[in-house]
Amino acid sequence: MLTVLEAIKLATEYFEKKEIESPRINAEILLSNVLKCKRLDLYLKFDQPLKESEVDLYREYISRRGKYEPVQYIVGNTEFYGLVFKVDKTVLIPRPETEILVETIINQNKEKNEISILDVGTGSGNIPVSLAKMLPRCKITSIDISESAIEIAKQNAVSNNVNGNVTFIKQNIFDDPLHFDSKFNIIVSNPPYVDSNEYNNLQKEITDHEPRFAVTDDGDGLKYYRRICEVAKNILSGNGKLFFEMGKGQTQDICSIMEVNGFSEIGIVKDYQQIERVIYGTKK
Repeated sequence: MLTVLEAIKLATEYFEKKEIESPRINAEILLSNVLKCKRLDLYLKFDQPLKESEVDLYREYISRRGKYEPVQYIVGNTEFYGLVFKVDKTVLIPRPETEILVETIINQNKEKNEISILDVGTGSGNIPVSLAKMLPRCKITSIDISESAIEIAKQNAVSNNVNGNVTFIKQNIFDDPLHFDSKFNIIVSNPPYVDSNEYNNLQKEITDHEPRFAVTDDGDGLKYYRRICEVAKNILSGNGKLFFEMGKGQTQDICSIMEVNGFSEIGIVKDYQQIERVIYGTKK
């Protein structure tokens, strides 16, 4: 019978041949899901033989990963800001870089009461759910054009016990006019920002499996920034703030878009690789 350690080694070797990043970690995450245990618990089970049903399921997972399907879609969830989020192929997989966007908002608002936030392009709901968890006095409206994304986000709000703080609405930010009951103190968005000319150069995990509309605007990567800045002028309260995640090399363009639309006190936050990743400004 195949043991846990042998299974991990075989999967790791296969992933290495496929040039999959972090092959050993991938192998361990998939096997821990098969065995319904934590990844670190595998180290206490190295000599444990796998049942035939477990071997079959692990082979299926390895085959899917070998076709560059993201691990998060295979196991059906991912961790973001210390919380667990359900994900599937209808939503973008939350990235560690986006935690910086969330953390920036939390740090600037943790002493405030009754903050009203609009989240544009909610996807899995990772941004509003994390904000609601850490800023329990906030009220968040989250919009997305995808009905399936809204459904996933609602489930994540429930599973993380913040569904009373977040309202999810199917709406397109390009709708005209936009209808909201009141103005917001904060608008936040991690919009599709990849230039269409760069899209085909991304990892196969992204181009073959993640929703294209959540990655690129099929233009210059700035379409959503222009639109959100344009509407933010009218739906932000006085001294309201606008927060964006952005791609490498987009800082100057987005800064200009924000300034043209009346935002000042522009701030930039770098990610773990020292890439300028978050930009924010205040409505004049």
